[in-house]
Amino acid sequence: MPPKLDVVIVNWNAGDYLYECVSSIKKAINKNFILSNVFIVDNASIDSSLEKIDINELPIKIIKNTKNIGFAKASNQGAKGSDADYLLMLNPDTQLYENSLSVPIEFMEKEENKNIGIIGIQILNDKNEISRNCARFPTPITLIYRSLGIDKLFPNIVSGHFISEWDHKKNRIVDQVMGSFYLIRRKLFEDLEGYDERFFVYYEDLDLALRARKKAYFSYYLADVHIYHKGGGVTKNVKAKRMFFNLQSKILFVQKHFNYRSFIIVSFVVLMLEPIARIFGAVLTGSFHTISEIFKAYRELYKSIFFNKFLKKSA
Repeated sequence: MPPKLDVVIVNWNAGDYLYECVSSIKKAINKNFILSNVFIVDNASIDSSLEKIDINELPIKIIKNTKNIGFAKASNQGAKGSDADYLLMLNPDTQLYENSLSVPIEFMEKEENKNIGIIGIQILNDKNEISRNCARFPTPITLIYRSLGIDKLFPNIVSGHFISEWDHKKNRIVDQVMGSFYLIRRKLFEDLEGYDERFFVYYEDLDLALRARKKAYFSYYLADVHIYHKGGGVTKNVKAKRMFFNLQSKILFVQKHFNYRSFIIVSFVVLMLEPIARIFGAVLTGSFHTISEIFKAYRELYKSIFFNKFLKKSA
């Protein structure tokens, strides 16, 4: 029997991107694997993104949430009960090509690749350029450097989160692949108990990759095939909210994976110094419109941390 695949797409007001994504899945199906299910988990969208989806064209199952529960929790919701060999977490602003599914699955099926737990493939942007999006596992010091923008000031000395100095044209083991196309062994996903649902969005794929590595399963970047990824297509109009969730997830990641001293130091930098660095950078680059977004994001961050702690103490 060919291996079975379940695709999980988390949708939140993706508009026509979702239809284009689902349509592209049909082009990528072949006899080398069985597409068991395409789970579309909708996080209370208020647009018409679900209206064009024809559930008769593919084995589509739509799960509708009454509120936005976040990417990690919605992904777990879609993957729950899957009996496929592989799970593909796919962003709705992506489009697959003919071999986007069969080649990585064939790669995973080889006996010599049994310790490859997660696969990502080459991603092309609007200009048909390769997006350099594979990332490094962070350390407390690298997170501090990036929070202060030191990696941008001295890129030849301090490495950034993404491995941008590598052209992404060759296959290799990496720390983390892009979450927009995240092919993982279903058994491994279950053993890791899926995404950590405390991450509303951002860092959940990094956290999962790190936990997989600790179990001796590697993430692998496959440059032989590619997908198209719009990038920021769904969240580009909610910059402050996106920044807030990124900052919140960063602090959670540090709390989860580093010691208490590192957590205190990095949190202080993120909460007190990073906003100053962000505003300073916005002024230097003339991006004055982003300053209000920074204030909005940090207002939400402070409120989520201090106000929630106060409520817990008062309870």
